Amino acid sequence: MLSADSIKQILAAEYEANQVKLIVLGRSTESVERVKQESEKTVAASLSKAETEIDHLKKTTDQKAMTYAADLASTTANRLATMSARAEKRLDTVAQRIFERIINI
Repeated sequence: MLSADSIKQILAAEYEANQVKLIVLGRSTESVERVKQESEKTVAASLSKAETEIDHLKKTTDQKAMTYAADLASTTANRLATMSARAEKRLDTVAQRIFERIINI
């Protein structure tokens, strides 16, 4: 049979163990909350950085597209001018040949 002192020591040890558990639980809850807050900040910062990078990429892409479009328009205009000049020259040649044939008839 256990003596009163032994029972008191067991109860004191159990009480002390429960106190330690409460302290550990409180600290772990605080740690989890801190990690959660830090994670949310990290996610928010990453999201903000990603949005900034996306905006930058969109602007860069838009600028490149405008440059390519301007180059294409310039190239197309140059080709059109060249083709028109050739057509005009050929038209003059054809008109002269028709005129010569009419006269030679």
